[in-house]
Amino acid sequence: KILALLGPSGSGKTTTLRLLGGFESPDAGRILVEGEDVTGLRPEHRRFGMVFQHYALFPHLDAGENVAFGLEAVKLPPADRAARVAAALALVDLSGFDRRTVGGLSGGQQQRVALARALAPAPRVLLLDEPLSNLDPALRERTRRELRSLIRRIGITTVIVTHEQEDA
Repeated sequence: KILALLGPSGSGKTTTLRLLGGFESPDAGRILVEGEDVTGLRPEHRRFGMVFQHYALFPHLDAGENVAFGLEAVKLPPADRAARVAAALALVDLSGFDRRTVGGLSGGQQQRVALARALAPAPRVLLLDEPLSNLDPALRERTRRELRSLIRRIGITTVIVTHEQEDA
């Protein structure tokens, strides 16, 4: 399923996403995923992947190292980690880009690296914070279609927040 939270800037969309991801704690209530209360779990134990609005890529790491960073909490052996990085980059059509510097990537490629990093640990929920806001209109339309297709293909529950009705 894909759930879009649509609203103007300042309406609490990103805060809601941060609550779901465990980056903020609710004052009251619980967050349940498949019947499991994840409210008290740290972000790395929730098995959620998050793509931040500005991607949060590390400029001193190449694309592959950025994707591998998302696997730190999983504690995989190096060979398994390399396989997961390659698979995640292939999933977002960036095979062979693992040694590219972040600064040498286009905005759309950076967004896909951020998506690969979120997907590499095999999360059960994908959280997307305004994932298309930094893209020009033509790339935005194409990326919107590709993102929807990818989400359906891998079958991951996704929550996207946006202020753009077309994106929702």
